[in-house]
Amino acid sequence: MKGRDRGSHFLGRLRGGDRVASGLAAAALSLLAGFISLPMIALILWTVNENAWRAMATPEAREALFLSIRTTSISMVVIVLVGTPAAYVLARAEFPGKRAIDSLIDIPAVLPPSAAGIALLLAFGRLGLVGEYLNAFGITVSFTTAAVVIAEVFVAAHFYVRQATVGFAQVRRDVEEAAMVDGAGQASVFARVTVPLAFPALVAGAVMAWARALGEFGGTIIFAGSFPGVTQTIPLAIFAARESNFDAAVALSVMVLVFAFTVILVARFLLRKAAQFRED
Repeated sequence: MKGRDRGSHFLGRLRGGDRVASGLAAAALSLLAGFISLPMIALILWTVNENAWRAMATPEAREALFLSIRTTSISMVVIVLVGTPAAYVLARAEFPGKRAIDSLIDIPAVLPPSAAGIALLLAFGRLGLVGEYLNAFGITVSFTTAAVVIAEVFVAAHFYVRQATVGFAQVRRDVEEAAMVDGAGQASVFARVTVPLAFPALVAGAVMAWARALGEFGGTIIFAGSFPGVTQTIPLAIFAARESNFDAAVALSVMVLVFAFTVILVARFLLRKAAQFRED
């Protein structure tokens, strides 16, 4: 009886400790959620003012919006065309230097944006490693729309390649082998079997990369500058408008906020679909 009482007392203490730990965890989660949501709520409340939405229709805001759409679309085409086969090789092949290349792809994700801009300027600027030779042929990259695309690809490619690598790695090899037994070639298997099975992960990676490209600021302003209609994307327009037209800066910020929230929801949905695909 005494042993049973001691055991019950011990279990009671554990349950009491669990309740305290659960309460602290819930409080921490509430604090974090409140801290993150407060600035967003402040942004949305400010847009109750009609001037904020009127400012959204200004030529500067429209130019920044259309430029961002154009440059991010081009960036995503480049990232998907180059990143898809690169991710497949990283997921399936073993070769000397693979770990070094794998780590190299991750560097832009942790590199400070300002450092990324300086690095791009030193590589593709007029006196850069590559830019010097391009300049000899009359080709200027820095402070042009092309520089915006290069900066976006540099900072966003990691997100697509990393997600695509995971997607390809989780495609079952026996399904591909069965298709090859039926007479399909390797290229046909890749296009008709591998890519469709990894498609949810590829789309999730593309969405995250697009969101990162849309929000790129530091590398763009250093490498491409902030010229309206040429290199001034939405983040740069927000930065430029914060003093001259604060309502426009708020309206653009809310638009980016809504887009980012939508991106996260879409990415989570696609990741769930990818998990269901793998289970089936």
